[in-house]
Amino acid sequence: MSASRMPRTFGASTTAAEVVDGVDLHGRRAVVTGASSGIGVETARALATAGADVTLAVRDTAAAAGVVARLEAELPTGAGKLTVKRIDLADRSTVAAFAADWHGPLDILVNNAGVMSPPQIARTADGREWQFGVNHLGHFALTTSLHRALAAADGARVVAVSSIGHLFSPVVFDDLDYRFRPYDPWTSYGQSKTAVALFAVGAAERWAGDGIAVNAVMPGNVGATSLGRNMDPQQVAAVIASGDLALPPEKTVEQGAATSVLMAASPTVEGVTGQYYEDCAQAKPVAERAGAVAGVAPYALDQENAARLWTLSETFVR
Repeated sequence: MSASRMPRTFGASTTAAEVVDGVDLHGRRAVVTGASSGIGVETARALATAGADVTLAVRDTAAAAGVVARLEAELPTGAGKLTVKRIDLADRSTVAAFAADWHGPLDILVNNAGVMSPPQIARTADGREWQFGVNHLGHFALTTSLHRALAAADGARVVAVSSIGHLFSPVVFDDLDYRFRPYDPWTSYGQSKTAVALFAVGAAERWAGDGIAVNAVMPGNVGATSLGRNMDPQQVAAVIASGDLALPPEKTVEQGAATSVLMAASPTVEGVTGQYYEDCAQAKPVAERAGAVAGVAPYALDQENAARLWTLSETFVR
């Protein structure tokens, strides 16, 4: 992943296109989950612009086909090839089928798809709380199933898209699926995004010898996505009014994709693994949620938490 020219600095206002300016990904293969809308589209666009062949791994293949048609009309000459394949992260059979159908090395995997805060509890087919099941377990199953393909690449990178929402909750190991405590859309979302960050920590520890870098990212406050489609607007307004939800400044979709693309493709982060990035920089630790609009909680980078979650996740996806 070489670059002939790079912007002097990356930050909160950097776009994905700026990150890949001068980066050469020809001959590389990438998978981006949830690439039928929002940040996923811009992530796929940037990687393809740099020359990577990108597979859009999506639940809605018709929507993704429309995205491909639009991108192909907009991408520069010499851009990488775009392909659509179906995957439903709540359905382990589709995850297994996707991985079984992958042949050859995989250079870049961006675990971008996600769901957020439905007002009532929902569960996956195998009984897991929906957000934990999709955001974490679905991607855990996919990435571990693709481990051999990642190891076969020369310096593969995995990007796990987390969120500042992880500050709402650590992983509550004794009640992952809200069988005993009352369901709450915010703590359940927070737990799932903490799990995503811990996956990066655990995978980085286990796969360093395979040359695989795994990092978590926070895209930013990006309003123009479909992530909040299951949320109750009145409930969101009430949480914001209460002061329990602090949000960083809003970003465009192009800016929101930048940190994912940085960790997926930029030579400036070569060798970085097991970290949590936001605004195209390593996040600073925070000691409490109140008022925080940036940063990472220590529990989301804790090695013991990561090891415990990995062991449990392996049993859940067997």
